[in-house]
Amino acid sequence: MFTNNNKIFHRKKIIIIFVICAAILLFLFGRLVYLMVWRADYYSELATQLHERERSIKAARGRILDRNGTVLADNKTVCTISVIHNQIENPQEVIEVLSRELELSEEYVQERVEKYTSMERIKSNVDKATGDRIREYDLAGVKVDEDYKRYYPYGELASKVLGFTGGDNQGIIGLEVVYEEILQGEAGTILTVTDAKGIEVDEAGERRLEPVPGNDLSISMDRNIQEYATQLAMQAMETKQADSVSIIVMNPQNGELYAMVNVPEFDLNNPYELPEGTAETISSEEKQNLLNGIWRNACINDTYEPGSTFKIITAAAGLEEGVVTPESSFSCPGYIVVDDRKIRCHKVAGHGSEDFTHATMNSCNPVFITVGLRLGVDNYYRYFEEFGLKQKTGIDLPGEAGTIMHKKEDMGNVELATVSFGQSFQITPMQLLTTASSIINGGKRITPHFGVSALDTQGNVVETFSYPVQEGIVSEETGATMREMLEMVVSEGGGINGKVEGFRVGGKTATSQTLPRGSGRYIASFIGFAPADDPQVIAIAIVNNPQGIYYGGQVAAPIIRQLFENILPYLGIMEYNQ
Repeated sequence: MFTNNNKIFHRKKIIIIFVICAAILLFLFGRLVYLMVWRADYYSELATQLHERERSIKAARGRILDRNGTVLADNKTVCTISVIHNQIENPQEVIEVLSRELELSEEYVQERVEKYTSMERIKSNVDKATGDRIREYDLAGVKVDEDYKRYYPYGELASKVLGFTGGDNQGIIGLEVVYEEILQGEAGTILTVTDAKGIEVDEAGERRLEPVPGNDLSISMDRNIQEYATQLAMQAMETKQADSVSIIVMNPQNGELYAMVNVPEFDLNNPYELPEGTAETISSEEKQNLLNGIWRNACINDTYEPGSTFKIITAAAGLEEGVVTPESSFSCPGYIVVDDRKIRCHKVAGHGSEDFTHATMNSCNPVFITVGLRLGVDNYYRYFEEFGLKQKTGIDLPGEAGTIMHKKEDMGNVELATVSFGQSFQITPMQLLTTASSIINGGKRITPHFGVSALDTQGNVVETFSYPVQEGIVSEETGATMREMLEMVVSEGGGINGKVEGFRVGGKTATSQTLPRGSGRYIASFIGFAPADDPQVIAIAIVNNPQGIYYGGQVAAPIIRQLFENILPYLGIMEYNQ
């Protein structure tokens, strides 16, 4: 009986084991069918990915075109040379060829050839002729991929405006970085299949996902105006042995910038090149600081005391508030006492009796201080803010600096007096020109800008840019009065060296000291616009630390005169028939 029970138990045990094994086999078979039928595509894709090698193809960056379609930033074809360790058949030959053709040390190339990586880049931005020669060697494991490098046909022209790109073809400074999304395009890829050892399977060929080129950027800059303004700036810098010269040319009606010059400029095709005589032992931090200074756009990144050009703002505020009229009478003894401080006029003997129009023509400090004091701190500060001077202009360039101004609660009569004639605070040249534009154009606070539109590769407009305009900065009456007074400054007053025969020109000169006072360093500047009765172009010239004669009327005004003599006819602005 016991024996029979054992037999039955063993038989049941065998059946249970059989059922379990059958169940496992059935599960495995079902799983196999599931994987082979229902998940075949998924695992096939994983297997492909495991044996696929991917190389990126750079997209052609969009060009930058001036208002006439002239190409200011372009691309040229270059090559990237890489090696794939597992595919190299003759390492020594590869090292010898690449070190010779790429002008690299054999040690450098050998280190990369012997690296166990999927792909090792040897050198990028190799000129196409060299890349073609390397390709002709037909070396196993050596890849020559064509891509693009930024190229600037005009070298230094508008360097601090256009900016440049880095090794990855991304914008670093200037318009190149601001309009990165429009210019950059989409990279493509090259996919090749390898075996288990990482060797490319020739029969599989390669798959390519073609790159999408970036859109072109059309800007308002005019290459001819930019080039001529640059020539004038360089001449002024050389003749006056100045530290730097800046010129901005703009349409005061809509904010389109025709030119922005900052000399000395730098070579956009060699942006990391240091000036001759730079010590070779400087640290990387010192080098970068030096480069940052070279790349700096003084028109928007730096602030300065504007001096008498700022009297345009004081005059407009006074006229708008009604504390002065063009006929208001004043007397200038050569100074004015504010609280306990004696502030002198630039004419030590004084201008004597004069109306406000002639005080503007004479750039008389005591008169403008009087107007500022009549306005009072509250009103003056209100106009300062309403004119937009406490905000940035919103220009489409990076790193715009803001105005450095006294806090309202810290402004007393003395501070108000000095601000009234353009001292004891700082603004950017771009801010000053924009604010002056909003006064002479009848009260529109425009946004200065270069970007006009984005174009596809066929030249079709895909996007047109728009910019904010604030109305009612001053009344049309105040704007008209300011245009008349500033025209007299040029026709008969201190800005006479800015006069252009046959054209009505308005403007204002300035001569300001740099800090600290008494250093003997000055800034000569002049703002001019034309035609005076209907301004279509406005420009500012700033000469930093001119040697010898340093007055704005004698140093900066002639720059704008020469500029206007050439560009007014070029822009189609007709001569004035008297």
